[in-house]
Amino acid sequence: MIFVGEGALLRRAVTHAATHGHPVDLVCSADSLDATAADAPHLAAADINAHAGTLARACTDGIVWSLNNRQIFREPLLRIDGLRILNIHNGLLPRHRGLPSVAVLFALLHGDTEYGATVHEVEAGIDTGPVVAERRFPVGPEDRYHQVMLRGIRACHALFEQILPAVAAGTAHPARAAAAEPSAYYGLRALDRLGAYRDHPAYARATDLGPFAAHAHELTRALLRLSSPASAPGGSPAPGALRRPADAGAATRLVCGADGTG
Repeated sequence: MIFVGEGALLRRAVTHAATHGHPVDLVCSADSLDATAADAPHLAAADINAHAGTLARACTDGIVWSLNNRQIFREPLLRIDGLRILNIHNGLLPRHRGLPSVAVLFALLHGDTEYGATVHEVEAGIDTGPVVAERRFPVGPEDRYHQVMLRGIRACHALFEQILPAVAAGTAHPARAAAAEPSAYYGLRALDRLGAYRDHPAYARATDLGPFAAHAHELTRALLRLSSPASAPGGSPAPGALRRPADAGAATRLVCGADGTG
């Protein structure tokens, strides 16, 4: 197995796979410590597609995992025979395609009553491949951004642990096409629409980033621009957040691996 991504989610998945006897052939990330728990080779690649040959030669079971990965898989990597690329996505597909940091915000603004994690096969489109499995949880009317994001990260790791044995055994098959349900994409350009939601009743809780403000840099900058006195109606700061919640420690450990196990 090859793992591509970054952060605590990647490191926990690598550790889990190795401790349960699955081969970890290569870890592709910015931090070489991500491969330490599996005693596996490490590759720091700014463009994973430039190393298609390396991945093809290294992978012993034909499985590539993408976790917390912002790189887009392209040709020729996608057309390597015998290579199956699976992405663990923080969000329900195809409803929450794109950047999870942005999708969570709009899920709350749009009044979504559930969120979750999805594992899907990677194809040329962004988060458009067939869905293999998902893990859902309810979103309450008072839930805040940092709470939903934290639950999403936990759901991603739980889903990885759940589906890993079936993927390794070759028995995990697509449950449905991602396009079978209404689709929405949330990239950085979606942040340009935030100003229209400043008076939305869910704006404050949807923008309460808590500890995730330190990791969702583009979102943080967009919110700071909107909260400046010059941009708010009447010259007063706009509502919404960047507050540090009570469960900040747990969230930081899951994002950064600060507990030493990430």
